[in-house]
Amino acid sequence: MTEIKFCENNFTYGTEDTIKKLQENYPDVDVTVESCLGYCGDCATNPYALVNDEMILADSADELYEKIEELI
Repeated sequence: MTEIKFCENNFTYGTEDTIKKLQENYPDVDVTVESCLGYCGDCATNPYALVNDEMILADSADELYEKIEELI
């Protein structure tokens, strides 16, 4: 099963919408939000998520969603 983790501090980049779309379109995927994932430097500059513990970094929340979709 695919596991996707988001940092709540990264919501300023629109990742909250990415989470909602993933939960709606992929109900079998484990999507979680944590208070900190330990990637503070990247978190401060770009939207990102961990997909099966691999960091996925993007220039926008929409691009992040597309990159995650390719891995699901």
